[in-house]
Amino acid sequence: MMIANYMKEFTYLDEVWFVVSPRNPLKEAKELLNDELRLKMTKMAIEDYTGMKVSDIEFHLPLPSYTINTMTKLTHDNPDKEFTLIMGSDNWNNLPRWKEHNRLQREFKILIYPRLRHEVCIPDELCENVRLVEAPVVEISSTFIRNSLKEGKNVRAFVPPCVYDFIETHALYRS
Repeated sequence: MMIANYMKEFTYLDEVWFVVSPRNPLKEAKELLNDELRLKMTKMAIEDYTGMKVSDIEFHLPLPSYTINTMTKLTHDNPDKEFTLIMGSDNWNNLPRWKEHNRLQREFKILIYPRLRHEVCIPDELCENVRLVEAPVVEISSTFIRNSLKEGKNVRAFVPPCVYDFIETHALYRS
């Protein structure tokens, strides 16, 4: 939430949309909770924020989910909006593994959030669409939170209280 809030408040973005993905082709399916649970927790996490929205658009697209398909569909369905992809520098460095990554870089604006130990090199020809945001670095990822929960750690300080309570009540992410 810190990164999303930073992007909304300190960049040109009017809104931040969270797209819950049912199947990331670069992740193991077993790593993910049930789609509806993740959608519910995402909605809970943003309920106190203005200018944030949750989308289940990828639930209605062919699997696996590819970002280029999602961005194309969002643009088609919302012609009055200009969509920008937000990603961490770790994902930026893995972008060549993504489907149609060159098209994604050409057709959509991309804001890159800095991560420690992940240098960012933006080719000159992409400087118009791609920008590294000079934001405070927060090294707490969803993977860190999930793994900490599996180990029985208290992550209350890292997630919204309503989401933490939901995770605890439903014993989610336990080994």
